[in-house]
Amino acid sequence: MSALSPDEIRRYARHIVLRGVGGDGQQKLRAARVLVVGAGGLGSPAIAYLAAAGIGTLGAVDHDTVSLSNLQRQVIHRTDGIGLKKVDSAGAFVSGLNDRVTFVAHAERIGPDNAPGLMSGYDLVLDGTDNFGTRAVVAAAARAAGLPLVSGAVSMFDGQVTVFVPGGPQFSDLYPDTPDEADLPACEVVGVLGAVTGVIGTLMAMEAIKLVTGVGEPLTGRLLLYDGRAARFTELGY
Repeated sequence: MSALSPDEIRRYARHIVLRGVGGDGQQKLRAARVLVVGAGGLGSPAIAYLAAAGIGTLGAVDHDTVSLSNLQRQVIHRTDGIGLKKVDSAGAFVSGLNDRVTFVAHAERIGPDNAPGLMSGYDLVLDGTDNFGTRAVVAAAARAAGLPLVSGAVSMFDGQVTVFVPGGPQFSDLYPDTPDEADLPACEVVGVLGAVTGVIGTLMAMEAIKLVTGVGEPLTGRLLLYDGRAARFTELGY
């Protein structure tokens, strides 16, 4: 790996002096290629903190455009960006925050047919999509590709995050049965507090950074639940 430049040393100074990360960890972040599926409520804080951390190549998959109702929680998008493709809006945010990050926009809907190609060339996947069917597709594709997956979900005042790694417990272990769609109402129907997506999306970025640098213990085989109203975290094994 090439040495960090003087500008990088200044930018990432708080990482470089951090025991367990240091210059070696920052170089690992710079070399990493991370794909975020969904540039919405969860993808926004994840993209923001991964870009700030200096992930070398950051990809985002999203077919949608920015709308006014997104702005209550999708914090990388702006009022003057309404109507833009979310991945283009996200790219503008990333370039403004950290021009050393290479951003790759994938303006398409992920599905069984294109998921393997979208994940090709990446080291790690984050899933911030908002429906069970897509999350199952992303998990299956990541597993087939042998890629670690950080998975998050939110609803109303609550959220959850976990990590799937090759050889460890997988999405099918956490969800052996496909839940009824009636039991999983969309945020458009039941709502979601914007700050909850910030909590979970930031935790997803944290898990990704841990996986890249090797720092700490990732949430493999553990589901971290967040109750926003009670300000309480609960951990379940699977």
